[in-house]
Amino acid sequence: MDIGSTGRGIVRLSLYAIVTALGIPLQVLFLRFGGPYARFPVAYHRLCCRILGLNVVTQGRPVTDRATLFISNHSSYLDIPVLGSLLPTSFVAKNEVGGWPLFGLLARLQRTVFVDRNARHRADEQRDSIAGRLQAGDKLVLFPEGTSSDGNRTLPFKTALFAVAATQVDGKPLTLQPVSVTATHLDGLPLGHAWRALYAWYGDMELPPHLWQLARLGGRIRVLVEFHPPVSLADFSSRKALADHCWRSVAAGVERAVKGRDEPVAENDDAALPAASATAAG
Repeated sequence: MDIGSTGRGIVRLSLYAIVTALGIPLQVLFLRFGGPYARFPVAYHRLCCRILGLNVVTQGRPVTDRATLFISNHSSYLDIPVLGSLLPTSFVAKNEVGGWPLFGLLARLQRTVFVDRNARHRADEQRDSIAGRLQAGDKLVLFPEGTSSDGNRTLPFKTALFAVAATQVDGKPLTLQPVSVTATHLDGLPLGHAWRALYAWYGDMELPPHLWQLARLGGRIRVLVEFHPPVSLADFSSRKALADHCWRSVAAGVERAVKGRDEPVAENDDAALPAASATAAG
């Protein structure tokens, strides 16, 4: 199996650069003068997933009719285009991301909420910032592991930002939906623990070489996104119990996908997820 071609890598990254260069000024205009600033990134991310050889498949249904905080595992910067291709959403990210070349700009254009997980004295301020966005009707994705993993397991969730679960939206408890994101196959062949690093980006890996390796791949990486039943803080005795439930749901989904116990039921490539697509299309 051919897993590396310099020519393919150049073509893919050139297409990615062109699409991004054209998309940035459009999103700037949408943000400044009004327009589909929340929906435009969905189309952008779907196109980028195609260019980079990511085949996004889904199980379950995302909440689309109200403000929602999606709780997801995190194994790669590629989780952003994968989830962004399915949901008209913004992300909660660490402050450092805002300073990354290009990706920091893209994060700001998608109205990312930046937080400093080490600044405990700002915990209330950061919680209120997230809560304000949700009360305005936005959808946000939170990665509670606090860092990326190797994609073979789900790290324990940090519970500090789960304080936002107490937010009331239009007088009702905030909806949270656990989500599992797992790279499972390369051209139909299981990735296995070692090869999952073709997708996962963690530890001391450098981003440019990882992206170059992905772009050179001869096949398509299948990424399974499982949406679990939505919950709220009202369903649990405490914030800790809610966080533990979300971790168990996400971790179980990742484990099933890693072991190949679940078969994906819908493909985003063929206009799947009609509910999510209808929202993205306005």
